[in-house]
Amino acid sequence: MLKNTEKLQSALLNSISHELRTPLSSITGVLTTLVDSENNQRQTLKMDADTRMDLLNSAIGQARNLNLLVENLLNMTRIEAGSVHLNLELVDLQDLIGSVLQQYSTRLHDREVQVDLPSDLPLINCDTILIAQVLANLIDNACKYSPEKSPIVISAMVYEKEVQVKVRDYGSSLPQEEVDRVFDKFFRGAEHKSTTGTGLGLSICKGIIETHGGRILAENNPDKGMTFSFTLPIVTKAKTK
Repeated sequence: MLKNTEKLQSALLNSISHELRTPLSSITGVLTTLVDSENNQRQTLKMDADTRMDLLNSAIGQARNLNLLVENLLNMTRIEAGSVHLNLELVDLQDLIGSVLQQYSTRLHDREVQVDLPSDLPLINCDTILIAQVLANLIDNACKYSPEKSPIVISAMVYEKEVQVKVRDYGSSLPQEEVDRVFDKFFRGAEHKSTTGTGLGLSICKGIIETHGGRILAENNPDKGMTFSFTLPIVTKAKTK
């Protein structure tokens, strides 16, 4: 048992080291290139505005990846310690999804993201920052495990006293025994062992949603890909005397 724990800790540290190094190297490379360009006195060698903007957008995207990793690690610690404190507020789900998509626009630039939300979607009672992290993790997961340029579909519907949110991709499906384990900490499907990541994102999503009193599920699509769905309580009007 102790050996297994040590193996998991070692694997986690190796994974975190790699996940930190990649965005940091990219950001450092972008900043170095921009500084070199500014220091270059020959106008013919200075980069044009479009190239500069592409580099800056790349750095922003990598910085957001780094931030998501750090938030995942912090929340993993809080969830395991049972010390997640929710800052509940009334949230417009459409605004929240739009905000997350805007933040990750660089990552999604080659994707067709379809958002299908009913016009009369009620407010939900949630911690905005934590649910934004759930959405970011599910979108990141869809990007990792589906082909480039394939669509991602985000939808929502009212189901009894809950709102159900779905994130669907068009990647590969998983054997049912792996679907049942996707929310386990450090779990990786047999076909995705080489994909980068800490193996914590979906586990953290589960912890956050369950702390809200909701449920999170994974299922294979009938054709191809997977759909991850979670529920959150809707706000009910208090009865007046």
